[in-house]
Amino acid sequence: LVKIYIAASWKHEHAVRMLTDLLRARGWTVFSFVEKAGRDEDLAKNQKRDTFDEWVWSQAGDDKFHWDTDSCTHVDLVIYLGPSGTDAWAEVGAAWAAGVPVVGLHAKGEQAGLMRRMMTKWYNNHTEMLDEIAEIHSSPNSVKEKQT
Repeated sequence: LVKIYIAASWKHEHAVRMLTDLLRARGWTVFSFVEKAGRDEDLAKNQKRDTFDEWVWSQAGDDKFHWDTDSCTHVDLVIYLGPSGTDAWAEVGAAWAAGVPVVGLHAKGEQAGLMRRMMTKWYNNHTEMLDEIAEIHSSPNSVKEKQT
């Protein structure tokens, strides 16, 4: 089974959900920060939090941080949806440092500079990206081997 993490901004929530559906339809496992956050919110409905900063430093924030970083560093592939913010880029960096291949879905407004080199490949459309991922993961060679 191919395990995939999608690194993206919350502004791409709907795109993450749609891409997750497309990936799962191919039989791949997707670790979705969007779904995880929804489950966490359901569990935490009775907890009062006044600010995002309070959540970040709470136990729930710590749990979510570790779920995200563990997920993006223990998969077969990370897909970055651009343009996204600092948290998504931190996940890209963690994955890259852990040796996990990262591919990017480029969109107008991407501001990454030199660090865009962490991508094994940039794609301009999702169909080409999905087809290449399928081709790579159905062959004896993996994306990871192509990265080296």
